[in-house]
Amino acid sequence: MTRAFFLALFSALATVVALSLGAANAAPVSYTLPDETAAFKPGPNLEVVQNNCTACHSADYINTQPRGPKFKKDFWQAEVTKMIKVYGAPIEEADVAKIVDYLSQTY
Repeated sequence: MTRAFFLALFSALATVVALSLGAANAAPVSYTLPDETAAFKPGPNLEVVQNNCTACHSADYINTQPRGPKFKKDFWQAEVTKMIKVYGAPIEEADVAKIVDYLSQTY
């Protein structure tokens, strides 16, 4: 057997040992989530909103959106559409109108 063979074999064994030791030393990471500072307001289709929207963000995100008469149905329709098309939110088509109704009537 050649010297190159032994060097390759040693390198492979060293890699296996290093990977094994690394896996043995890995420990689970735990962390504490911050307290919720906002909650969804009661309103029509609240459960649909909670089931869809909280997969990606908290109610805090909705609370930071603009308010006022011009930020109603068209605004929220655009926001929900953006969540689906830009961010890939897995919202069923049947839920879109319910979410928009909740947001436009409640916020």
